[in-house]
Amino acid sequence: MDQFVVSPLFGDGPVAWYTPTNVTLWLALTALASIALLVLGTRGRAIVPNRAQSIAEMAYGLVHKMIEDIAGKDGLRYFPYILTLFMFVVFANLLGLLPLAFTTTSHIAVTGVLALAVFFGVTIIGFVKNGAHFLDLFWVRSAPLAVRPVLAVIEVISYFVRPLSLSIRLAGNMIAGHAVIKVFAGFAAIAAVAPVAIIAVIGMYAFEVLVAIVQAYVFTILTCVYLKDALHPSH
Repeated sequence: MDQFVVSPLFGDGPVAWYTPTNVTLWLALTALASIALLVLGTRGRAIVPNRAQSIAEMAYGLVHKMIEDIAGKDGLRYFPYILTLFMFVVFANLLGLLPLAFTTTSHIAVTGVLALAVFFGVTIIGFVKNGAHFLDLFWVRSAPLAVRPVLAVIEVISYFVRPLSLSIRLAGNMIAGHAVIKVFAGFAAIAAVAPVAIIAVIGMYAFEVLVAIVQAYVFTILTCVYLKDALHPSH
């Protein structure tokens, strides 16, 4: 569908790696929206916060508690990155719901980069902090010795599948929701079913707002789980 097609901002020529496209435009807007909320929205630090400061503080508290509950206090040193990741994904999802917008998180190239950054980041942290003991993550000591090698193979496979599952889950949910809205919008042109189709579009749109926030939450909470494994790899 047109809403998922990458196109240059200027002209109709081919898209190269350096070509400004609708993807780069909306990625930039996502970054600016995140900065505006977290930096400009909290600049006053009022005792009685305005709406922007309240939302920023809620996001701050949510991610801070998430990291502390899952990864422990050791994980709080990575709080700035994880908060930035959460805000970036949630804004990318929400901005994609605007009319004529482009949902950057519907493209596996975008979600794949975010997932690979998490994957390589926690892997490096795991080896830097634990050395060779990080490999204990794949050796299930609580299992009988005879089945440990089999479980180790399964653990290794599941570990390297993490970036794939992270990226596909987010992109797939964004594509599916927009596709359903597009289908219902098509039925709105048929007079006999137009009222029902319009109600369905409104309902799906409201649902997609919820999905946009939930998917950012899921992406972030899985990042915290992977960070916990890196910091505390023993089974």
